[in-house]
Amino acid sequence: MTTTEAKSDTATSANSTGVYLAVLQLVFTLGWTTYVIYLPKLCADVGIAPTAVILILMLDQAIFTVTDTAMGIAADRIVPFVGKLGVFVGALTAISCAAFVALPFVAGTGPGAQVWFIVLILVWVVTSSALRAPPLTLLGKYAARPAIPFLSALTMLGYGLAGAVSPYLGVVLRNHDPRLPFVISGVVLLLTTLALSKVERDLAQAPPVAKQPAAPAKSLGPVPMFFIASMVILSLGYQLHFSINSTPFFLRFAKPDELPWLMPVFWIGFNIAMFPASVVVKHRGGLIVMGAAGLLGALAVLGAEMAGNLNMLIAAQFVAGAAWGCMLMAAVSAALAIGETGAEGKVVGLVFSALALATFVRMAAVAGGLQKLPEYAPLLQWAPVACWSVAGAGLLVIAASRMQRGAAKERGV
Repeated sequence: MTTTEAKSDTATSANSTGVYLAVLQLVFTLGWTTYVIYLPKLCADVGIAPTAVILILMLDQAIFTVTDTAMGIAADRIVPFVGKLGVFVGALTAISCAAFVALPFVAGTGPGAQVWFIVLILVWVVTSSALRAPPLTLLGKYAARPAIPFLSALTMLGYGLAGAVSPYLGVVLRNHDPRLPFVISGVVLLLTTLALSKVERDLAQAPPVAKQPAAPAKSLGPVPMFFIASMVILSLGYQLHFSINSTPFFLRFAKPDELPWLMPVFWIGFNIAMFPASVVVKHRGGLIVMGAAGLLGALAVLGAEMAGNLNMLIAAQFVAGAAWGCMLMAAVSAALAIGETGAEGKVVGLVFSALALATFVRMAAVAGGLQKLPEYAPLLQWAPVACWSVAGAGLLVIAASRMQRGAAKERGV
């Protein structure tokens, strides 16, 4: 086999993996959406007060904050043994899907099943973390570094498509019996996950790419830690803008029944922008794209707040979604690059933990009723702009500093 043919086979295998991971993220995220849609009804069936639903969702995110990183670390230790990661993820997913499918059936037995219902939620949440960071670890181990930005965009496409579909899913499922959606979601997710072992073996059998030998995983330095802290701030900006502020923005110009058609505008921008941005990440690195996208997103959010009509608001939401897509895709790419010494899973896990932590903070704000208190209205209004602009500026400074050091090293200074 010639070198060109080997590279072609490797690229084809990596692209197939990217498509597979996109489908996996799509199915997993839609399953989570199904859970959120039906959770109030299921809680009512077992006698849990409506006010406790938000507390259960907060508990879920608190668990993700810990388990996402833990699963990433576990993946780093397992992935050197070809085929074992697929078995590890598949086994945990089987447990996760069993608990997930059982939720509506247990809830249907009434208040006497309340404890078992909570136990099933905990089992499902803990084990489902295996579907977040560990599969992405395969990209860091087997994919050529120049291909990682495009593959990250492909993977995050599943997440973005799920975000776009979620409003429609809520409308369609709200009045249906939860048992069938839960069974379908659980079975499809399990079948999708069982293919991971084959995907892993196909990647391992492809001609190896030229990469530096992996060094033993070590503690993260100041730049990775700043990167993770910035990811928390950027994620918080996204949560406050999209989950809290976007609906009131649209309701200034539209009716409530039009929201399912307007909210996906954000995700359309998300899905479209990632792929051209991945070219920039390939040549300039993830940190600089995260920083630039943060500043662009801050301007877009400001435009959404000041929009004078629906068309201006739609345009601003599209740009804000595009910026968030660039941030998230670049963050995954940067995490895989930062963790290239054997800690890919750990750093990607920290990215997902940052997303979960930001979601927890947003839910805590909602649970505390901050969006209803007039004195906190300016804080919620301007916090997304502040989060994206401050973190974006900081990341650009770090990226510029790293580029200067790299240039100095090349000159032998």
